[in-house]
Amino acid sequence: MNVITKTVSLPDGRQITIETGKLAKQADGSCTLRMGNTVLLATVCAAKDAVPGTDFMPLQVEYREQYAAAGRFPGGFTKREGKASDDEILTCRLVDRALRPLFPSDYHAEVFVNVILFSADGVDQPDALAGFAASCALACSDIPFEFPISEVRVARINGEYVINPTFAQMSEADMDLMVGATADNIMMVEGEMKEVQEADLLNALKAAHAAIKPMCEMQYELMKELGTDVKREYCHEVNDDELKEQVKTDCYQKAYDVVKQALEKHARAEAFEQIKEEFKETYAAAHAELTEDEMEEKFALVDKYYHDVEKDAMRRCILDEGVRLDGRKTTDIRPIWCEVSPLPMPHGSSIFTRGETQSLTTVTLGNKMDEKLVDNVLDKSYMRFLLHYNFPPFCTGEAKPQRGVGRREIGHGHLAWRGLKGQIPSDFPYTVRVVSQILESNGSSSMATVCAGTLALMDAGVPMKKPVSGIAMGLIKNPGEDKYAVLSDILGDEDHLGDMDFKTTGTKDGLTATQMDIKCDGLSYEILEKALAQAKAGREHILNCITDTIAEPRAEMKPQVPRIVSIDIPKEFIGAVIGPGGKIIQQMQEETNTTITIDEADGVGHVQVSAPNKDSIDAALAKIKAIVAIPEIGEVYDGTVRSIMPYGCFVEIMPGKDGLLHISEIDWKRLETVEEAGIKEGDHIQVKLIDIDQKTGKYKLSHRVLIEKPEGYVERERRPRPERGERRERPQRGDRPQRGERRPRPSFNNSEADREAPAQPAVETPKDFTDALDKFDF
Repeated sequence: MNVITKTVSLPDGRQITIETGKLAKQADGSCTLRMGNTVLLATVCAAKDAVPGTDFMPLQVEYREQYAAAGRFPGGFTKREGKASDDEILTCRLVDRALRPLFPSDYHAEVFVNVILFSADGVDQPDALAGFAASCALACSDIPFEFPISEVRVARINGEYVINPTFAQMSEADMDLMVGATADNIMMVEGEMKEVQEADLLNALKAAHAAIKPMCEMQYELMKELGTDVKREYCHEVNDDELKEQVKTDCYQKAYDVVKQALEKHARAEAFEQIKEEFKETYAAAHAELTEDEMEEKFALVDKYYHDVEKDAMRRCILDEGVRLDGRKTTDIRPIWCEVSPLPMPHGSSIFTRGETQSLTTVTLGNKMDEKLVDNVLDKSYMRFLLHYNFPPFCTGEAKPQRGVGRREIGHGHLAWRGLKGQIPSDFPYTVRVVSQILESNGSSSMATVCAGTLALMDAGVPMKKPVSGIAMGLIKNPGEDKYAVLSDILGDEDHLGDMDFKTTGTKDGLTATQMDIKCDGLSYEILEKALAQAKAGREHILNCITDTIAEPRAEMKPQVPRIVSIDIPKEFIGAVIGPGGKIIQQMQEETNTTITIDEADGVGHVQVSAPNKDSIDAALAKIKAIVAIPEIGEVYDGTVRSIMPYGCFVEIMPGKDGLLHISEIDWKRLETVEEAGIKEGDHIQVKLIDIDQKTGKYKLSHRVLIEKPEGYVERERRPRPERGERRERPQRGDRPQRGERRPRPSFNNSEADREAPAQPAVETPKDFTDALDKFDF
């Protein structure tokens, strides 16, 4: 084995080690990345040649986490890793978006990048290392790749920018960004913030880029040592320069004229298509000697060259005349109209339409039972704010089936979720689900989801801290030119044909989320600063349209929304409310038609009661409060007889709290048995709490104190019982009879006079009576 190891240090001194030549040696390139106890294996394989007819970069990135990495078993019946989780897919997208623009434009072989988490202790965050590991695997291969890249997470903690913070540090961060870059340019940004300013975002990007540069330099050293700085040769395109020039000469001006007509999406697409088809007809007529197969090959080249002509015409029209595809200026926002409550039964709903992009969004409010369980390798928690984004084919006029949720939908929904989640109050008792259905799409549908989500949340009565709006910015910048144009609220074609897709969401006070993809080389911080300032103006305009439709959350929720009340109870009463095997809480839910959940946190029990109406909630709360209430001496309770004993009966004065009603405390008269008082199990009886044993906590009850005392009643004196450990007083030794001496019998004289009178002589028994007794045989 030719094992090579490289090390790079983070700004705080922590080290990342890259090792190659030891594992997965049959892949085109592989490496092991280690940081602390976190270990990732990255591999890359590429096909030897491109599939005929492929005119794009068929890159596929996979990121998977093994449960064994954290010493855990996977859930489910099979106890085996299944399909990728949402978090794994989001990490795949982060790596893909940074790598894809850096392959040569004429390289079309299939490339598969796999990153696997094999070890993690829950300290360092592995998703921040996946991009670096993937790029190092490419650096270890001969696959054509223009520049090595790296990715880092940057967080602002107590005013300081921290690179690749730990899980524990993230709890104190007000900014969480993933940044991918080459040694010279930033390529990808995604993250969330707590209403920070644009200047803070720029400073975070600079800190991240400074940490990435040494990682890229290390990869150049690795390539030289391995000899992979010389990449494989390939030929995935056959070009015809004469045809390329002819397409440009015949079609450029026509395409430029279509750009200036400011047509709507489908009309513009048809006009562009017509120009291409007319050229094909003219070309076919002029080259009738070509065979059918040869003509098909030429037409495929025409499609490719015409796309470049269309792209160039659009870009030159913007740069030279400041006119965009739909006739807007670079800073203009498309027309907006909004509506709330378009649907009668959802808890909240809205329509947000901006130009040819439209979102119909609904909000559903539920209880704690509706929370989502997140069961990832390093994260097992519950999520109470959900946002789902759906992009059906009909929204772009396509006739094709919908095959489940794709990675794009997960990524766009996650960005909108990040933009909104910080404005949901932490003490809001409901679980919230936002669903955005994209009904029309022509650019920036994820930002339309943010705007429609804000409207629907306020329509549902969710007390948002502040409304949020979002916008997507574009960039036109040709290589070698200083002239550039930043575009507000880009169209789908401007995203496809442009150089940047920069999305930002925020409130009136600052940014809440961002996502940026760069397709060109050399994006300066000056351009980023201008794009952020222009985006802020656009967001404020859109925010005014939102607040004109609904200024603040509704004061009252709609009648169909289930009501939820939350209370806190002492930790020691959680078991009493739940009962053995959940018996008590299940009985309460059944009797009151409510849903009751209990969650222990911060040393208390958080109880949530939900029901369709207030009466049911009040009934459940009364039962819970009765369980957690502390009985007080002197209070009178309406109790239930639970069991009868020879010495009394046990009476339940509160749910789960029984006290002893001694037989002597049932009535003023003396009772031999409890049954004499007519008491049976299940009877209701009023009792008063007269004492609580301080050591055992047992309750002493009395019923007779609540009934009138009989006239002339004299309480019997009772010798007080000795305290625990105290001996009962015994008579003195001199008062006891001596050995052999008989104890004097007690006198049965009752009156005082009789007791003081002298003893009478014994009466002699008659003799005849004695004789009579002798006749009997005893």
